[in-house]
Amino acid sequence: MKKNDEFYVSYIDRSLGPKTKTTLKRFSIIALATIVIGALLFSFFQKPFKNSTFELTSATNITGTYYEKPYPMLRVEVAENTFKNILLLGFGKSSANPYLEKLQKEVKDLNGKNVSIEGNLIYYNGKTLIQITDDEKVILESSSKKRLPEKEVISKMTLTGEIIDPKCYFGVMKPGKGKIHRSCAVRCVSGGIPPVLATTDKNNISEYFLITDLNGKPINKDILEYIGKPSEITGIVEKMEDWSIIKIQVSDIRELDKKSSIY
Repeated sequence: MKKNDEFYVSYIDRSLGPKTKTTLKRFSIIALATIVIGALLFSFFQKPFKNSTFELTSATNITGTYYEKPYPMLRVEVAENTFKNILLLGFGKSSANPYLEKLQKEVKDLNGKNVSIEGNLIYYNGKTLIQITDDEKVILESSSKKRLPEKEVISKMTLTGEIIDPKCYFGVMKPGKGKIHRSCAVRCVSGGIPPVLATTDKNNISEYFLITDLNGKPINKDILEYIGKPSEITGIVEKMEDWSIIKIQVSDIRELDKKSSIY
């Protein structure tokens, strides 16, 4: 060891030598700068969160006309002659059906009846969904039937987009990108969550279509392999107030050779 070398022993002399102090200061400055620059670069390359909302910690009570064609929904009047159709979901990766069974056994046909539901709202891009966590919070308010939403047939169309599970996409997952989230979407749709086709046009305007079979019935397990894969889908498009529906035959789905922009 050279005579000018500093040797620091804390229990003998608590004061640092000038060289040691200088070295520690340089290290601290470099380390701090590295952390700050790394954090800035990390945030710069991250995909921004969507402005979607999932009210996990608060429950909301909504009342409206129940119907289940093609999937369980509640038609709520938000202003005079203006309606919002709220898609009903169950807790976790379940459809709303298990939470409706108790009331359906009592009433037999719930379609057109006034029903109140308490649950957790999910909303994004003009679409609203509600997660039901307790079948005791699904209550018949009136046995008199009300008008159901009318469906207008638009035309046979070929749309380009990706099949998603609306629960995670519209609010539960942010940003929900990657193969893990695609696998999650597959399990959600497999569990009964209604599948939705998400499309985006050249002006970056998104549209969403509930997917059914050609007879307008729910379709889930037959389309699992296409979830999160850019595809062209041909089917009959119908408009139902604030939702659109596409009736398809699975054989008419054509996968495109490009990466997913969602998963």
